[in-house]
Amino acid sequence: MRHNKSFNHLSRKKAHRDALLANMTISLIKHKRIFTTLAKAKALRMYAEPLINRAKEDSMANRRLVFSYLQNKEAVTELFREISQKIADRPGGYTRILKTGNRLGDNAKTCFIELVDYNENMLKDKKSEKKGRTRRSRKSTSTEAAPAAEAAAPAEEPQAE
Repeated sequence: MRHNKSFNHLSRKKAHRDALLANMTISLIKHKRIFTTLAKAKALRMYAEPLINRAKEDSMANRRLVFSYLQNKEAVTELFREISQKIADRPGGYTRILKTGNRLGDNAKTCFIELVDYNENMLKDKKSEKKGRTRRSRKSTSTEAAPAAEAAAPAEEPQAE
């Protein structure tokens, strides 16, 4: 029985599933964004986020623990050097899943999974939203518009003559 076992087995044995998730985590760390199916992305998020959270504190114990899962020196080094700097103040939610539709061959739901702090397009949108215009009352806009209209009217009259 599978009482209270909430993770997706992905139709694989444990060793195959662990190898799949470790390889996908390494690719996510190296490339910052990968294209996969929705089920694998959700399983990857559960696997990768605790490892990314370990990178906040750079200690030998944390490095060894993350290396025991990933078995890749380059990925562990990049995780603890570069990625940990960007996620230092984030309390969680290090990955984002963006659905892209269904695959043509087998109609599987596909998506991107990416590290949140590395999507420059989303970061630019966030900065531009903060610079929105302020609300002003009607009086201030009407008083500003009246002198502008008076200044424009004499400038137009000499041109007409």
